[in-house]
Amino acid sequence: MKRYTENSPQAISRILSMFMIGDGMMDPRELESFERLGLFELLKLTPKAFWDIFHDYCDDLTDEASDAEGRIHPLEKTLVDGLLADITDHRTRLLTCAIALDLCKSDEEISEPEMALLQHMMKTWDITLDSLEREFLAQ
Repeated sequence: MKRYTENSPQAISRILSMFMIGDGMMDPRELESFERLGLFELLKLTPKAFWDIFHDYCDDLTDEASDAEGRIHPLEKTLVDGLLADITDHRTRLLTCAIALDLCKSDEEISEPEMALLQHMMKTWDITLDSLEREFLAQ
């Protein structure tokens, strides 16, 4: 699995890519969130740079297919934990979590895999909904 510099826009993008396909489907409304929220600008990445990271992530997943049938497991714990470990700065974690939450809500329903991933990320990073609210309402 490709690694990026800690706390980099690329590391954040890799986690967002995981959320976008974690439930097995990428909803067009997730893409609309990028435009609506100005996420490319926020991440300081061009759309092409983000999509290159997204495609690299998908390629890495298929390269690591774990069984004889070639099934991918995008929410396998060691894979998820490896991606989460690339974000060490608390404010970057809060930002990543807030963006991921918005992506999950963009299709008006948070799927079970998305919810499990959100809960795992928030527990791993010691983030609560209250801390997210405090951080983003304070600005």
